Amino acid sequence: MQEYHKLVQAGALRSDDHQTRIIQKLQALHDALAVYDPPSSSGGSSLLSFLFSSPASSTDNTGIPHGLYLYGDVGTGKTMLMDLFYNTLPARITNKRRVHFHAFMLDVHKRMHAAKAAGAGDPLVPVARDLANTHVLCLDEFQVTDIADAMILRRLLDALLEHGVVCVLTSNRHPDELYKNGIQRASFLPAIDLLKSQFDVTDLDSGTDYRRVPRALSHAYFSPLNSATRAAIDAKFDALTEDLPILDDATIRLWGRSLTVPRSAGSVAQFPFAELCGRPLGAADYLELTQRYGTVFVTDVPRMGLNEKDKARRFITFIDACYESKTRLFVSSEVPIFEIFSDDKSQSPGAPVSDHMRAIMDDLGLPVEVVGAASMFNGEEELFAFARCCSRLVQMGSVDWMEHAGRR
Repeated sequence: MQEYHKLVQAGALRSDDHQTRIIQKLQALHDALAVYDPPSSSGGSSLLSFLFSSPASSTDNTGIPHGLYLYGDVGTGKTMLMDLFYNTLPARITNKRRVHFHAFMLDVHKRMHAAKAAGAGDPLVPVARDLANTHVLCLDEFQVTDIADAMILRRLLDALLEHGVVCVLTSNRHPDELYKNGIQRASFLPAIDLLKSQFDVTDLDSGTDYRRVPRALSHAYFSPLNSATRAAIDAKFDALTEDLPILDDATIRLWGRSLTVPRSAGSVAQFPFAELCGRPLGAADYLELTQRYGTVFVTDVPRMGLNEKDKARRFITFIDACYESKTRLFVSSEVPIFEIFSDDKSQSPGAPVSDHMRAIMDDLGLPVEVVGAASMFNGEEELFAFARCCSRLVQMGSVDWMEHAGRR
């Protein structure tokens, strides 16, 4: 709470009564952790004590604090609140971990693979025991879209709570909305019940999109694709790599596979869009890439229509990885960056704008005309991913982001 007030006084955050109430919940958990003695990872209390404890209290009779599940739409400050909480944890909490959910599940899958190779009967048991060495676990952007993850999470959450791990989760969905319409969802329902009974589930939506707070914009996005744009983005690259040896077609290893980096110097890399999003790369590859390079240039991004939907999805996944890794991003594109997902208006004249899309664009402060004829994204999850991408591009194009991101 003290740090939050400092940020408000410094003008870095706006005072918000709703957000202050959320900070008070984080403060209550902070105070509980100040006197919390985690059980040994080899032991732990019975899960029954969790199932029959009162969710109204910050701790149950075992002395283990209840976790927090913070959910809200794009721009509600989820990541900022988690970082604020994590960075001000009591000094006595030394075994702590703050990680994006995608990276966490990749780690879990790798550990389970290693446990199986070592002959473990149930690979999740030693993995959970190892993870329980972390006393406070903060998972950003918790979501369940994969049947394998759903089956693992159901048991993993049980085990972590049983070992006394205190979890803080952020998500864009209420627990009841997780893995909605997913395969074998009935098997995941116990995990949802656990989240609702053992976590303080808190809605962050207050009607304020914190990414829409006016901020000075940096010159990070260049369009259209012409000689002037190419000269400008080349000048940016040269300025950031001055006195560094330029490497052409350097090879790096990503998850056992080779990836060619067309142009790089130090912690700066440059890719043509076709090389970055025209290949079958996924979240794990992009996370690894953006953690290696603090600054990434992506050139020649085209306007994408339905025929490039796979490329559009990869670009959105790449933007998410850049955001999570706090990577500086420079882009040259055929049309302004927020129009790259909109169809050519001449191909679908008079296409209707859905109420949902109109609301999303209004929330993001972007003109409805920008995506007025877009038909690429139609499912709820796709629309949310698109909205989050646009919102993050706004934030990543700010002077503040450019000044503080990109450090490796």
